[in-house]
Amino acid sequence: MWNEPNKARLAKIPRLYETQNIPVKDKLIYLHFFIGDCDWYVAEYDDDRFWGYVILNGNTINAEWGYFSFHDLKSIRTHGWVQIDCESEKLWEVKKASEIKKIRIYR
Repeated sequence: MWNEPNKARLAKIPRLYETQNIPVKDKLIYLHFFIGDCDWYVAEYDDDRFWGYVILNGNTINAEWGYFSFHDLKSIRTHGWVQIDCESEKLWEVKKASEIKKIRIYR
């Protein structure tokens, strides 16, 4: 994985269910993982599990909020060598889900 988030960065993310009373449009997105036309936006985290918004293969019609595994993200490869990337802290600014075009347009 490129730019794998360290423990300090992961510690800033609310634990699972901590933001359940916040409307999804107002949830803060702390991380953005991507590869090709796939995007994973992280709002909550605990141990090996994230909760956030997922768009697979550019399929925005079936994109949804849900759980996904950190372990699984780290194991993704295409063509045997291209790895998933996480936007670095220098490039990714924590923002509301409603401020992210790929989420706002489709939800």
